[in-house]
Amino acid sequence: MAGQQFQYDDSGNTFFYFLTSFVGLIVIPATYYLWPRDQNAEQLRLKSLRRVHGRCLWYRLRLMKSQQSIVPTLKKAALLFGWAVFLLLAYKVSKLDREYQEYNPYEVLNLDPGASLSEIKKQYRVLSLKFHPDKGGDEATFMRIAKAYAALTNEQSRQNWEMYGNPDGPGATSFGIALPAWIVDQKNSMLVLLVYGLAFMVILPVVVGTWWYRSIRYSGDQILINTTQLFMHFMYKTPNMNMKRLAMVLTAAFEFDPRSNKEATIRPTDNIEVPQLIRELGNINVKKKEPPFCYPYSLKARVLVLAHLARMDVSEELEEDQRFVVRKSPALLQEMINVGCQLTMMANSFHAPRLVTIENCMKLTQMTVQGLQESKSPLLQLPHFEEEHLRYCISKKYKVRSLQDLVSLKDSDRRSMLRFLGEEKYDEVMAVLGSFPHITMDTKLQVLDDEDSNNITAGSIVTVTVTLTRKRMAVSSDISSNIDIISELCVSSEFQGESSKAKTKVWQNKSKGAKKTAKSKKKKLTKKKATSAPAKTKQANGNVAGNVSAGKEEEDEASDKGSESDEGEANKDSPSERDDDSDKQSDTEVDEMAGDDEEEWEALQQSIQRRERALLETKSKVTHPVYSLYFPEEKQEWWWLYIADRRDQTLVSMPYHVCTLKDTEEVELKFPAPSKTGNYQYSVILRSDSYLGLDQIKPLKLEVHEAKAMLDNHPQWDIPDTEEEDEEQEDSDGIEESEDDDEDND
Repeated sequence: MAGQQFQYDDSGNTFFYFLTSFVGLIVIPATYYLWPRDQNAEQLRLKSLRRVHGRCLWYRLRLMKSQQSIVPTLKKAALLFGWAVFLLLAYKVSKLDREYQEYNPYEVLNLDPGASLSEIKKQYRVLSLKFHPDKGGDEATFMRIAKAYAALTNEQSRQNWEMYGNPDGPGATSFGIALPAWIVDQKNSMLVLLVYGLAFMVILPVVVGTWWYRSIRYSGDQILINTTQLFMHFMYKTPNMNMKRLAMVLTAAFEFDPRSNKEATIRPTDNIEVPQLIRELGNINVKKKEPPFCYPYSLKARVLVLAHLARMDVSEELEEDQRFVVRKSPALLQEMINVGCQLTMMANSFHAPRLVTIENCMKLTQMTVQGLQESKSPLLQLPHFEEEHLRYCISKKYKVRSLQDLVSLKDSDRRSMLRFLGEEKYDEVMAVLGSFPHITMDTKLQVLDDEDSNNITAGSIVTVTVTLTRKRMAVSSDISSNIDIISELCVSSEFQGESSKAKTKVWQNKSKGAKKTAKSKKKKLTKKKATSAPAKTKQANGNVAGNVSAGKEEEDEASDKGSESDEGEANKDSPSERDDDSDKQSDTEVDEMAGDDEEEWEALQQSIQRRERALLETKSKVTHPVYSLYFPEEKQEWWWLYIADRRDQTLVSMPYHVCTLKDTEEVELKFPAPSKTGNYQYSVILRSDSYLGLDQIKPLKLEVHEAKAMLDNHPQWDIPDTEEEDEEQEDSDGIEESEDDDEDND
């Protein structure tokens, strides 16, 4: 553009404005997001959890970390330094002289604004005598005086000054760059070029490349893609995995390999300590040569996981590695469950993982969080409970084998059973037990977006709405009357037993049941005969009364029949009354149908609004901290919810990971109905990923009907041809009218 000039800041004044703005744009948002203001809130939260979680490993590690961490101090120091630089620059800018000042001719002539023309001329004569170059004055000053005099006396100059701020009219626009001039100086060109090349050709590509090559190695859940492929290979190879095989596959993850993850370490002392742990555990097959189970990192991780489940003490060096392995295990097991669901959805029934495999993954997650073996009692999740104390609980007097049994006891019996605990330990156990979750599960079965939502047809999409309500398992003297004993899920051995029962011949079970029913029928018949005997004796003593009553009953029946026949004749004689009744019935039916339609419409609108809220609302995954004595990291209560066919050992719906259950949560599970009609028995299963013994199962009965045939004669498919006929009729009428007009004209 003509007349424009770009120039750098020679004095450096505008550069300070730019630098102050740049520092302010960094410091102000950084203070808002990075200032450690939650430190006091975290301390208060930990203090409130001390009574229940004070003995947990993660709680003690969190306290030590908060006391030893210097990260909040470093953040505060960096932010305060940034504010100091910002305030210093702001002070520097406030002291700079303004380079641009608005032109004012009255100030040049040393006159007050609004002076008269005579005063202006008089002042000009005085100043011109003083600053005229011929009189020995300053030429530049005289030029400014003459310009100011012309601006106040000349009409054109005055108009230019009022419009453009300059008596000479609009001048050339000057643009400046708020960078110091030494940047473009020829002497510093190599230095500036070196800095630009280092920033944009070295640092930026290295940062972007590092981020990219790291991100492509991980999935969305921060699991190595190689680990996901490893899990898929072994679950495809062995669909039916027991707990031992699952532990081997889990510890073969590449997260524990130092070549793939820098957090994993191999120490020189592992050659001494790991074999010692293997001898103490005694159930590890070291001679197995199948890769990657025979690799050192996999063997070490497996030994550390099994030692954690056995609650064995390890050395300080191995304890740090054990915490790392245990901390990573729940996320890896969740990835294993996701892989199993993907293989199930591929519809390859031969290689799809069995239901037992997926449920063993869930069970292994519970065991890892609580640090318990599969065969151990769930009561060992409580503090101060040891193996030798279980004999008091499983005695014939109390028969306490689960947490629910312990809750349902009376307070006096519970105190008597736990007399080996002191008063303080007993109160701590009760506080911990009271913090455990008690889930109420309600199910609703329907087919959404269907006219008859309660009628399940073959091949339709069935929606099971499960409402979960979480409450604390609070322990008191009167809670035993309100507690519903939760049915625990069968472990793998029970599933195998159930499958073997399912293999028994159907007619054998029916024959046994028939024998039992026959016996019961015989007993009922004998009872009826015994009861009817005294009745007969009574009738024998009074036959006349019996005959009279029978005669009366016959007369009443005859009179009733006569009245019905009379009413029938009357109705035949009055067809108008019959029409009125039919009209009334049709009106009531229409009203009922309209009411049903309104209810269905309201329910549909509510479900749509609920789905929209669920899509837009982002709930926090922070629910309730898990009580885990040996888990090294704070974990939240999460759950798995799914539908399974326990007879066929298959998944009906994919497991839904409930991560937002704080008080209540509504979950929709969808699955296609069977293609064949009949009655089906499924199970809605809720499993915890943190606690042992709190799993729930609820039967789900499904009655599948035949799908309705399409109505070809429905009114909506009868498209009337009246429009075409009307158009043809209009065209023919128009032609006839035109012919008549032509004849008239002729």
